[in-house]
Amino acid sequence: MHCAQGPRTSLDRVLRLLDSRTGSYAEVRPARPGLLRVRVHAPGGSHITGLRVLLMADLLGRTAELRGLQVLNVLTYTGRSSEQAAALERAAGELGVHPPAARADPDDAQTPLGGPVDVHVVSSGTSVDGGQGGIVWHVGAVHARQEGNRAEAGAGDVPARHGHDPLAVRLALMSFPSGQAVDLTEGVLTGAREELGRWRHEVAEWAESPSRPMPARIAEVAHAAFDGLDTVSALALLRRLESDASVPPGAKFETFAYADRILGVDLARDIGRARG
Repeated sequence: MHCAQGPRTSLDRVLRLLDSRTGSYAEVRPARPGLLRVRVHAPGGSHITGLRVLLMADLLGRTAELRGLQVLNVLTYTGRSSEQAAALERAAGELGVHPPAARADPDDAQTPLGGPVDVHVVSSGTSVDGGQGGIVWHVGAVHARQEGNRAEAGAGDVPARHGHDPLAVRLALMSFPSGQAVDLTEGVLTGAREELGRWRHEVAEWAESPSRPMPARIAEVAHAAFDGLDTVSALALLRRLESDASVPPGAKFETFAYADRILGVDLARDIGRARG
């Protein structure tokens, strides 16, 4: 006789990342239970690629914390001056990226972590010493371009060049598979800004309806997407959900609110604001 089992909670779920060492997905299993040690390798050269690496590490941290893990991350720089490093971190802060727990020399990143690295977050083309353990999660390069212009902007220029909410840049960067290279054009940024504005307006409207739990089928898809840090699938789910008349507004609100705990684009910002 079989006992029925309900859907797994966030605490029961296991994170999976594509490990570039094996080319396969691997479960994130911290060496010390309950503590996830992450080394974030900020690359030299492209500022906007470095910004994406920090963003992906932030998504990993947010997702792990929802699964009951404490996250300790150390940021290491290669080929950057202190001024360039500070500029990159300021730009990351504008995009809602949480600051690192520590910064370390590339040759001694394990000391501030107090133990072995569980996950390395690196840009594509960056190698990690084979003697170091842990999953190596590669993040694709980013090319920030004006339409018809192949010149790349610096990390600090992207939110300013966009001219609006820096979190639209965050949303744009999450709209591509993490390992894929990205052309961050004005069209991509404009689309992200418009979508973010629409979602904030809808979330504010849904918040006025009675609360309803996420439907089980939607919760399972959302959890499965975030299990693998698959923001593309998570965003696709939200796009389908916003126009799904079969889902009550209160359930839509709860789903978007849950997703935003990881996506970090302040979807609840307009709740309570007067609307024309």
